[in-house]
Amino acid sequence: MNDGPRTQITQECVETGNTLPDGEAAEQDFEVWGRLLSINKLFPSVNLIQNEYSLGRGKKCTITLESKEIQASKYFATYSSTHFKIIRDTIQNFVYIQDISSNGTYVNGDKIGKNKKRVLDNNAEIALASKTNRVYVYIDTNAKEDSSIPDVVREKYIVSKEIGRGAYGEVKLCFIRGTCNRFAMKIIAKKHFTMLGAQAHTFNQQIQAECNILQGLDHPCIIRVYDVYDTPNAVYIILELVEGGELFDRIVASGQFDETTTKFLFRQMCLGVKYLHERSITHRDLKPENVLLTSPDTNETLVKITDFGLSRFINETTLMKTFCGTPNYLAPEVLITRGESSYTNKVDVWSLGVILYVCLVGYPPFSDSISGKPLNDQIIEGLYTFPDEFWSDVSDSAKDLIRKMMCTDPAKRLTMDSVLQHPWLADDLDNTKRVDSIMYSSQVVKTPTTVQLPKRSACDDVEEEKASATKEAVTTASDSTYASGKRKRAKY
Repeated sequence: MNDGPRTQITQECVETGNTLPDGEAAEQDFEVWGRLLSINKLFPSVNLIQNEYSLGRGKKCTITLESKEIQASKYFATYSSTHFKIIRDTIQNFVYIQDISSNGTYVNGDKIGKNKKRVLDNNAEIALASKTNRVYVYIDTNAKEDSSIPDVVREKYIVSKEIGRGAYGEVKLCFIRGTCNRFAMKIIAKKHFTMLGAQAHTFNQQIQAECNILQGLDHPCIIRVYDVYDTPNAVYIILELVEGGELFDRIVASGQFDETTTKFLFRQMCLGVKYLHERSITHRDLKPENVLLTSPDTNETLVKITDFGLSRFINETTLMKTFCGTPNYLAPEVLITRGESSYTNKVDVWSLGVILYVCLVGYPPFSDSISGKPLNDQIIEGLYTFPDEFWSDVSDSAKDLIRKMMCTDPAKRLTMDSVLQHPWLADDLDNTKRVDSIMYSSQVVKTPTTVQLPKRSACDDVEEEKASATKEAVTTASDSTYASGKRKRAKY
């Protein structure tokens, strides 16, 4: 038997606080009354077996933030010696979290307040120093699991809180039981499958075949599909969890991207869509909300295209209805036929052209506020412009690519191969090299090593914060300009 602490190199739940004599530890069954499941790759998941825990930089804390990866993160200096405590009240039968920090502990986006407490409910999300720096989801092991999730899914996955919702259904955070590996679970209710009678029966028979195709896709810029469960009422798709947020939110936060950043991200999108087209998959719903970023801290990040397979389950008429009158990224031929006629994968090329336009200037090419014509008519006629006021710093080559991608005649519109061969992308060898490097990096990002810790009490004293500890700087741009100096336009 190994007498020393066990080092775990996978993202397993760590049981902290085991001090039984050697031999007894392995035989004793501890009551795991709760779990802190990590939603940040730098933090280990933790099984809660003691009645009190503390987390912070201090050595006396039960959960010590001492890994090299955490120390190298931008938030490390904002973590307190004791940042928070989790306390189980066995008499009143509830669990609460107490904020001990200077820079804040957040539960579901709300700041607790220094030395204040809050009851910790099942699926509560905990963030440190900033409400966007989400690190844990608290799981109450005594809570009743969601009975709407089929047993066949719950046997393998712990299904946690909702993390998104779209036209096709909701997305929940989930974890593989035992390992605590994180995934996103997309739930598509079959009421969206507008098929009736024998047609519905045939369609349902096709679902598994389609799911097999999706699970076989493997590209750095495409969200990975790991599991698909086809049930009578819904399809449950287990997806790779991407933690950097949507391209849409990044554009809103930045106002716009420069050409270098845009080209870096856009080449990846094009490579991902080209991969789909080569496998006879047309996305049909490309927009910044369906392009995810793997890193929340930098724009030089790997992109992941999502929702590419869902359009194979939804017919065109239903797809049209989901846009609720704001079809900014739909190709003209889709609008002309109301989605009731066949069209080619060049609808994706048009959508990517709109995304490129938005990335470069921060506003869409078509808008009710820009022209007296209805939005649909603007798109069908291709009524977009490049005003010098906003486009003077953008190269002619970029504008040329947009024009050729947003050509109203699908026959004259570029293919994905032609897009990648356009001089704006093909001639920038440095960009190509940087994209290839991030897509096919030989470096494997490993979950930080976790150690089964000897038992110690929760930190009783709060050490004085070091003078060098700094709060996260927040820079607010003026009302009329972005931080980059660019003049603001109407909010996109």
